[in-house]
Amino acid sequence: MSETATLPRRSAADRGPLLSATGVTKTFRVARNSSGNTRLTALDGVDLRLGRGETLGLVGESGCGKSTLARVLLLLERPDSGEIRFDGVDPFALKGRELLAWRRRVQMVFQDPYASLNARMTAADIIAEPWRTHRDVMPTASARAARVRELLDLVGLREGDAERYPQEFSGGQRQRIGIARALALDPEIIVCDEPVSALDLSVQAQVLNLLTDLQQQLGVSYVFISHDLSVVRHVADRVSVMYLGKVIEQGPTEDVFDRPLHPYTAALMSAAPTLDRSPAAQGRKRILLEGEVPSPLNPPSGCRFRTRCPYAAARCAEVEPAPVVAGSVSGSVSGSVDSPTTPVADDVEQPTATSAAAAGLGSAAVNPRHVEHLGLCHFPLDASGAPIHS
Repeated sequence: MSETATLPRRSAADRGPLLSATGVTKTFRVARNSSGNTRLTALDGVDLRLGRGETLGLVGESGCGKSTLARVLLLLERPDSGEIRFDGVDPFALKGRELLAWRRRVQMVFQDPYASLNARMTAADIIAEPWRTHRDVMPTASARAARVRELLDLVGLREGDAERYPQEFSGGQRQRIGIARALALDPEIIVCDEPVSALDLSVQAQVLNLLTDLQQQLGVSYVFISHDLSVVRHVADRVSVMYLGKVIEQGPTEDVFDRPLHPYTAALMSAAPTLDRSPAAQGRKRILLEGEVPSPLNPPSGCRFRTRCPYAAARCAEVEPAPVVAGSVSGSVSGSVDSPTTPVADDVEQPTATSAAAAGLGSAAVNPRHVEHLGLCHFPLDASGAPIHS
């Protein structure tokens, strides 16, 4: 066996997504609570996919499972059930050098640019640190020094910044160092966990533009976690909305923001501030949700959102809602989940949102792997935000 194992990389023409999760569930053992439960369900049957050169936004309230999902995708947590596929390979089945080779291809940018950098290391040492583990990437000191200079220039810092310490930089500059460190191993996916939430507004824009420029130059894919809906709308190609451990809606950014299928998504979007002064935007109704997010130790039966949903009905407590395709809301199904640009196969049924709800179709009838925009709800919303009761 050679000193360094490598994983085969499939061509971009391959229809499969770069990263996919199917039915991923993750629970944690906790102390017994008043309900008698000792298991906290952080993720419950999560499905998602990430295309090549694409940005997937993950949004939802605190505690909905976004960061846990990121940790699972990074192999920092092992799911209880479900499947993760990276370029067609199950990374949890890899061991030794093959696992080490895989870890080069997925990196992370952390939320706090202050805590994520070692104050005792220079910028050059921080950026070069991944090469201490992956020694064959930059085997010589001269190669490492030259690559550090390239990465500093790539993220908008000067060559002279290499010997400075983190406390000598501003918050935005520190995050640029974190991004340079993430790029050191030439990854295909970068998980960004609230990468701009700790930065000033003007600095946020600079870092977001940097991430966009890097994606265009390098073709890297992002999993972008954020509470800031305006940021997600700016950077994401597709959005997955999470609530209490479940992905309740996913689809192209414009569809999810402008034509939501799920009442929770509609409430989130109505709360987002806007500078649009048009009559349509100013006349938008604010949807106020009552109550608190239920505990993941004792989630509601049926639909997880029913305890706060203004449209909840009796059956919402009895059965989980089936995936509903965005048909009558945002036009015909726009593409296959396997590839943003690949049309749905001729033999895949394309029901509308109204017909799917009216027929009471189960999850087997609407396969989330074959649609682009879907919501998990008994009563989808029409374009005006009103529930479609069949």
